[in-house]
Amino acid sequence: MGMQQDVIIVGAGIIGLATAERLLKQGIKVLLLERGQVGKESSWAGGGILSPLMPWHYSETVTRLTQYSASLFSDWASTLHTATSIDPEYNQCGLFILPPYNLETAIHWCSKNETNIQQIRLPVPYSTNMTHINRKKIEQTIYLPEIAQIRNPRLLRALRQHVIQLGGQIVENCTVHGITIKQNKVQFLFSSCGRFVADNFIIAAGAWTKEVLGRYALGLDIRPICGQMLLFKFDTLPLQALLVKNGTYIIPRKDGHLLVGSTLEDKGFSKQITITARNKLLRDAITVLPQLHNMPIKNHWSGLRPASPQNIPTIGQHPDLANLYINSGHFRYGVTMAPASAKILVNEILGIAQPFDVTPYKAGWHEKEHFSHLCIS
Repeated sequence: MGMQQDVIIVGAGIIGLATAERLLKQGIKVLLLERGQVGKESSWAGGGILSPLMPWHYSETVTRLTQYSASLFSDWASTLHTATSIDPEYNQCGLFILPPYNLETAIHWCSKNETNIQQIRLPVPYSTNMTHINRKKIEQTIYLPEIAQIRNPRLLRALRQHVIQLGGQIVENCTVHGITIKQNKVQFLFSSCGRFVADNFIIAAGAWTKEVLGRYALGLDIRPICGQMLLFKFDTLPLQALLVKNGTYIIPRKDGHLLVGSTLEDKGFSKQITITARNKLLRDAITVLPQLHNMPIKNHWSGLRPASPQNIPTIGQHPDLANLYINSGHFRYGVTMAPASAKILVNEILGIAQPFDVTPYKAGWHEKEHFSHLCIS
């Protein structure tokens, strides 16, 4: 399709777009192939909290990547806003964590990772009208003031526009069916839109990564886990900060929208939304914000996360194929990890020094262990 590309990226979600943007800034020609519409899968469906919900429940491999990536977001969002006039709404609004939690573990982790943590009796910073809040449920709360959020759909729109401004090409509704190998290199991709040839190939296909790689997926353990979310709209928001209780989180947007998420469902590639999930999310959210009881649900949707063991993505070169790379398996934190994951992969391709040891993100190719558990906190 046209001239041969330097790089073809399979998947135009947040990871594919961020990787493309970084390559294009290095003067590399990039073509993205997207099976549906740009950014409309897991990237669009998520909440945009730029941190694990309770980072102390995760391995250092995960938190090192999320923390480093979160530190890049403010400048990244600002650059995109300036370049495209689309504001991704980066907002360092802070995060409240309601019981149950282990305070000692939380304090120890925050101290070790130079993260500001406060323990407060009542959530005064995010509400002036305490009738909105169920006092009894949140008498004791952890507050992480440095945690930020981004508005996924706006970030994706800005990123898409910037990629095109930088000269990137995007082909939507193009399903990659497989790859053809010759002498330990990818010769071409074959797809619903024909064959595509490039010097290098990057698979950033999220939950569909193994389907694209076929028998070249080796021991890669990436599979779809469905998450459902609810949307409400307030004239005046009852809270300004992010709120987490158990696995449920509440995200206030600047324009009065409020998101409630999310489920973790292992049901293959089904994105079916269910009354059961809606009722559970609503019930959990009402225990924190009783005002939601009579609020109409504006929207209810789902997405398929690319789940991997312990939430650790696979980033780097294929062990057997010289010109094939992967940037996938980010599970719950694809948006959070996007700028750092793009940087790590492009550094590897171009031989640039890494910001820290990235060896753990190469282990996924040979990960034989099945999911012992899905880290859901």
